[in-house]
Amino acid sequence: MRISGRLTMDTIGASFAESMQPLEGKDWTVDLAQVEAADSAAVSMLLGWLRNAQRHQAKLTFVNVPENLRSLAALYGVADALPLNQPSH
Repeated sequence: MRISGRLTMDTIGASFAESMQPLEGKDWTVDLAQVEAADSAAVSMLLGWLRNAQRHQAKLTFVNVPENLRSLAALYGVADALPLNQPSH
């Protein structure tokens, strides 16, 4: 799944709602390479996705996470809780 655009408090509502559908035990990779901007709402959204995946025994991995989003996750002390893989090459 590819996420693009802005992940901010102003834009995240629809994306979050759409993403909370049951994951049904699958492995999901979320590519964030096309994310243009992110704020604390993006960190909250990723944590919500992770909780949803855990509830449905699904594996969730985030790839190509923008550096500012990694920094925000570290700032809030949740970087270790999120599966933030290094950029793909």
